[in-house]
Amino acid sequence: MGDVAVGARSGHGGEEHRGRPVGAAPQAAGSGVNSGNEGQTAEDGTVTDEQSQTGDHGPQGPAPQQPKKQRSFWKELPILIGIALVLALLIKTFLVQAFSIPSDSMQNTLQEGDRVLVDKLTPWFGSEPERGEVVVFHDPDNWLAGEPTADPNALQTFLSWIGLMPSAEEKDLIKRVVGVGGDTVECNGTGPLKVNGKALDEPYVYPGNTPCSQDDQGGQFKVKVPEGFIWVMGDHRQNSRDSRYNQGDANKGMVPVDKVVGRAIVKAWPINRWGTLPVPDTFDQPGLNAQSAAAGVVTGAPNALALAGVAPMALWRRRRPQA
Repeated sequence: MGDVAVGARSGHGGEEHRGRPVGAAPQAAGSGVNSGNEGQTAEDGTVTDEQSQTGDHGPQGPAPQQPKKQRSFWKELPILIGIALVLALLIKTFLVQAFSIPSDSMQNTLQEGDRVLVDKLTPWFGSEPERGEVVVFHDPDNWLAGEPTADPNALQTFLSWIGLMPSAEEKDLIKRVVGVGGDTVECNGTGPLKVNGKALDEPYVYPGNTPCSQDDQGGQFKVKVPEGFIWVMGDHRQNSRDSRYNQGDANKGMVPVDKVVGRAIVKAWPINRWGTLPVPDTFDQPGLNAQSAAAGVVTGAPNALALAGVAPMALWRRRRPQA
C-alpha cells in the first residue's frame, strides 16, 4: 500500500518533471493566466503613458490638434491702422479726394462749407475736363493773391494729406468749365453767355445774377481757348474771380489742363445737401461741339479706356458732377 501510494506520487511528480521543472509550473501557470492581463495592462499602460506624455493620441488614433492661440487684438490694431492709412493715402492719391468749399463763388450749386468728393482717377486714363463740369484746380498764376489762407494744425494737415479730411491746401480753386480747347467764349452786355456762337441757358447761375457782368474789368470779353487749356467761371457770376478777371496773367485767364486736380462728382457733406453734380443739359445742345470735333476724336480713346477700367463710375462719367 505504501509503495503504491509512493509510486502514484512519484509518477505524478514525474509527469510534472517531464513537462517543466519542478516549481516552475505555478509560475508558468501564473504567467499563462496573467499573460493576457499583463498584455492588456502593458497595452493600457502604454496608452496611458502616451496620453500623459503627449496628449495627442487616444485608443482610436491621433487626437485633433489644439487650435492655435489667436493674436491679441491690441497687437493687431497697429497693423490694421497702418493698412487703413496706406489704403486711404492710395485712394486720395489715385481715386477720390475730399475738398471743402471755401467761398460762395459757386452758389447755389455749392455753398461755403460744403464737402465734395473729387474724381482723380479718370485723368490718369487721359480724360480731360469737359464743358459744364465743375473742377478743382491748382492756382494757375496767383489768382488767390491777397486771399486769407487757412492755418491747419499738425493733425489736420496729416489727416488731409492721407485723405481722411478735406484738403487743407488753400491754393486750389473750384469753378465750372464753360470752354475747352478750340472753343470761342464770349459775353456781351448782361448775356447770355455764348460758346461757339450758341447761347447757353444756365439754370445753375445764382438767382438774381446775370450770365454776364457789365464792367470794364473783364466782364465783357470774347476769347478763343487754346488747346490744353480751359475757360472757367463761377456760378455766382457777380461774386466770382474767375477766368474773366485774370486775363492779365501769364495764361490770359485760361487754366492749363495739367493744373486740374479732378472733377467733383458728389456733394458729400452736409448730409441734407448730399447729391451728384451732373453736367447741365445746355451743354448737350446741337452744334456746340462743331469747332472742337477734332479735339473730341483725340480724347475719345482715353475716355473709352477710362470708362472700361472704372465700371462703377460709368454713370458718373456720363454726367460727371463738378467741383
